[in-house]
Amino acid sequence: MEEWLARIFENLIDRVSGPMKFRMVLQPLMAAIFAIRSGLKDVKEGKPAYFYALFTQTEHRRDMIRDGWKSVGKIFVIAILIDMIYQLIVLRWFYPLEAFLVAAILAFIPYLIIRGPVNRMARKKK
Repeated sequence: MEEWLARIFENLIDRVSGPMKFRMVLQPLMAAIFAIRSGLKDVKEGKPAYFYALFTQTEHRRDMIRDGWKSVGKIFVIAILIDMIYQLIVLRWFYPLEAFLVAAILAFIPYLIIRGPVNRMARKKK
């Protein structure tokens, strides 16, 4: 188990300086753009901040997750495909869990971090 975790950690760190490192900026940027767009749409529709509401408004959680996936799902899938290409070129093998982790880090996390604050800032300017 330790070898497995060490390999995953080492491979994740190598992605930052290896080939195709442009995606470490490009994919979070795309997630941020979609998060900003969704956050502003939330304000127009009178919805609360996204991440906070996922935990506090359980009756709307399913719809909110579906809406979030609709916004960031394409970026997530592209992140997995790009990581698969990276793995096949550099590692000569495909590790699906690593691709999933990279996609989550590059797509979901920036989206979740940015969408709510955009909502709050836009609300204050209104």
